[in-house]
Amino acid sequence: MTYDLLLTHASVATMRPDGAPYGLIRDASIGITRGLISYVGPYERDMSATIVRDVAGRLITPALIDCHTHMIFGGTRIGEFEARLGGKSYAELAAAGGGIVSTVEATRAASDAALFDGAAERMGWMLRSGVGTIEIKSGYGLNIGDELRMLRVARQLGTAGPVRVVTSLLAAHTVPREYRGDPDRYIAEVCEELIPLVVEEDLADSVDAFCEGIAFSNQQVREVFTAAQRAGLPVRLHADQLTDGHGAALAAEFGALSADHLEHASEEGLRAMGSAATVAVLIPGASVFLDETDRPNIQAMRQFGVPMAVSTDLNPGTSPVASLQAAMWLATARFRLTPEESLAGTTRNAAAALGLVDTGTIGPGMRADLALWAVTEPAALSYWTGAPLCEAVWIAGKSAYEVDTDD
Repeated sequence: MTYDLLLTHASVATMRPDGAPYGLIRDASIGITRGLISYVGPYERDMSATIVRDVAGRLITPALIDCHTHMIFGGTRIGEFEARLGGKSYAELAAAGGGIVSTVEATRAASDAALFDGAAERMGWMLRSGVGTIEIKSGYGLNIGDELRMLRVARQLGTAGPVRVVTSLLAAHTVPREYRGDPDRYIAEVCEELIPLVVEEDLADSVDAFCEGIAFSNQQVREVFTAAQRAGLPVRLHADQLTDGHGAALAAEFGALSADHLEHASEEGLRAMGSAATVAVLIPGASVFLDETDRPNIQAMRQFGVPMAVSTDLNPGTSPVASLQAAMWLATARFRLTPEESLAGTTRNAAAALGLVDTGTIGPGMRADLALWAVTEPAALSYWTGAPLCEAVWIAGKSAYEVDTDD
């Protein structure tokens, strides 16, 4: 058999759920043809390829998937970060014009080129830490024109490559200042005007919302989700992060791809998510950054069969985390996931959270989205933090990143 690319002598964490821990195959070969995986298994004598690479026993995993980011934004909130460490409360900073309002203003003021360039730089950081797919949300425009603009920039990032981009409309992120006295009118605008425009331009792969007392009510989110499903778009939800707003149950009711955060989700809500196969996206970076005392109920998620994903939630205000490997380490250290759960959370379960069926595991017919690591054991990816472990990334079989070994 002749392949375009043949990787040999690898420890392959296939992340397929049926078999050994991590789906691990030692001393394996991976054959790639036209961007797809054709073969995974022992080396065979009749194998040949245009390019053959012996990886000398090092680990290959699916390229990582960051399934929850706010990658596109104007400015930063570094000043607020310093002020909070100096004793200022979030409420004080928000009253002074800080918080998400400041990011909305900076995003609205930024040019398309500035938004693109800033996000492209951050995507480069992610790629170099093994990420091949990134979800990007809108939500810092909070009006029709700027929400559409953010999604157009996200689509441009995906076209420019090499990282695969999946987009989510998060217009129901918080109430914009223009609608502070009438949030229902803003929700109506999102449902009746914005969602149809997004569908017309094919700008979003899903619709997201923030169900919380400081954002939107259960009923308002229900209206957004109904409009999304009417338009043929799947839904996702920022749920139960600060309080139990019954967001987990709401997400399950609508068959959401995911419910994210979940620090205050009830057992009833998690049980409903398990029945609906709604993925729980865990975000340890925000938990640490905000110094939250409550943690997601991981044991209940295990008990009810809720698939668990892990994400950076990269954003300028509450989770300036730009390494998915760091999020994996935090998921084990703070939320007590096992290393295998953490890696599943950034591969197959992250793919499920985005509705992707062609990536997240290594097997025949899957996209050849792969990462090569300077370790031999999968658990090492959740053990080390800050170490430059990623040596190469292939996306759809093409080299997207490789460590420069020239002296």
